[in-house]
Amino acid sequence: MAIQALVRQSVISVIAAIVALVSTSASLHALPDKPVSCAATPTSLTPEGYRRVLPSTRAPASTDLRLVTELPLPGPANRFDYQSFDPIAHKLYMNHMNAGETLIFSTDSGRITGRITGVPRATGVLAIPSRHMVYISAAGAHEVAGVDDRTLKIVQRIGGIQFPDGIAYDENTGRLFVSDESGSADVVIDVVTGRKLATIALGGEAGNTHYDSVSHCVLVAVQTRNQLVAIDPLSEKIVGRYDLPGSEHPHGFALDEPGRLLFMSCEGNAKLLVLDLTSMSVIGTHDVGESPDVLAWDAAWRRLYVASEGGVLLAFWADGTTLRPAGEYRAAHAHTVGLDSRTHRLYLPLQDIGGRPLLRVLAPSS
Repeated sequence: MAIQALVRQSVISVIAAIVALVSTSASLHALPDKPVSCAATPTSLTPEGYRRVLPSTRAPASTDLRLVTELPLPGPANRFDYQSFDPIAHKLYMNHMNAGETLIFSTDSGRITGRITGVPRATGVLAIPSRHMVYISAAGAHEVAGVDDRTLKIVQRIGGIQFPDGIAYDENTGRLFVSDESGSADVVIDVVTGRKLATIALGGEAGNTHYDSVSHCVLVAVQTRNQLVAIDPLSEKIVGRYDLPGSEHPHGFALDEPGRLLFMSCEGNAKLLVLDLTSMSVIGTHDVGESPDVLAWDAAWRRLYVASEGGVLLAFWADGTTLRPAGEYRAAHAHTVGLDSRTHRLYLPLQDIGGRPLLRVLAPSS
């Protein structure tokens, strides 16, 4: 009996080893392939064979942008800039630019839960929940600060950037791409080491920067050339340059990646362009507020919000590839808008309402 038990146990051990080997082999085969190069051609930023996705939507029942609440914000009554939403923790990171800090606002509790200091003239900001990091462009210190989102402590400082602004992240390569506005470049940073890898000359002043997960390209607005540039994150080289007819000083933009649309705001002539990324042609032009700045795209409801220095937030809804007006909200200094993609609420930090900064929360019509 003892021998039989020993044999049975040996057989079980062998079977377990085989199962473990097969599982390991399967998991190895499940690992992602090496990162794909940027799919840019002179006439397209869409991979061959890709089918755009344009979900059908209905026109909003009304075009109201309803005020839900307003809350006092800490700090002095001065300028705010970009915002970034963490959809995992439901936190909104708001750069209080001229106060030199970033405010963390919980969209669940409706209150400020933290403040990141030591980021003078905070412009761009990007939360990367998968890495528990938040990156902030501290333009006043000519650097990008990497912040641990659990401790709110700065753990990386990447300097030597003239005027860091927009920030994009390519998860496949683990690299940040940062607009150096006055340096006329996009700066590449390794998020693991916190080291600057490259400076990519754009040939003109840099606007905002975004990563497009469909084309696997980093896209940059080049303000003084009225162009959009595509960068291959692998080679860290420009692989496409596209004119934007009808634009003057393009700066901010948002992407509808599945629909292959890009929405570009133009500071110089108060226009919003709709760019078809399958043909690189401008298929729509809209009037917006003076000096449009920050945009927010609600992919689920297919709504676009354009905030402007002129103090107006405009809403549009996407009817296929056509943008249609969907309301407006006016407030002084309403040039930056944040979006909670889960609740569809909008967040407008206003620098000076009665001598203090104030956050207004809006809800669009459903």
